[in-house]
Amino acid sequence: MFREINGLPAHVLVIHAAVVLVPLLALLAVGYGVLPRWRHRLDWAVAALAVVTPIVAWVATESGEELEEALRAKGYPPDRLQQISEHAEYGDMLFWFALGLGVAALLLVLSTSRFVAGRNLPRWLPVVLTVVVAVLAVFALVYVYWTGDSGAKMVWDGVV
Repeated sequence: MFREINGLPAHVLVIHAAVVLVPLLALLAVGYGVLPRWRHRLDWAVAALAVVTPIVAWVATESGEELEEALRAKGYPPDRLQQISEHAEYGDMLFWFALGLGVAALLLVLSTSRFVAGRNLPRWLPVVLTVVVAVLAVFALVYVYWTGDSGAKMVWDGVV
């Protein structure tokens, strides 16, 4: 399922969505938390990205595993497979940070929404969730960079 799309490795196509959506979620979720005046403009975008981005990151990870498996089957040299494995580790961490960021962003949107406003939630909850979102956003951005950089270097160096 994650191996090919129209004869091309699915990973090559899906990663572009992850490279765009992870930073977009990070920036919009932090903006949502620190700019209360903009919340009514960002709430649906943050909520949608919080759901879609971890799914895209997961699909990128799964398609990467399929590509790695295909390269193993072709008999790629162990040193190249080691580089691919290191890249995959970055991708795995990126997925977990994207998932955490998505969950935290959704909780932040829910905790500040008018639907929950009268539910006696602690006033400090949005502040704590904003800090959590900001920390997870930094880690997600770092890992999207490391993952993308290691993958691009492998392509440009002829490893894959």
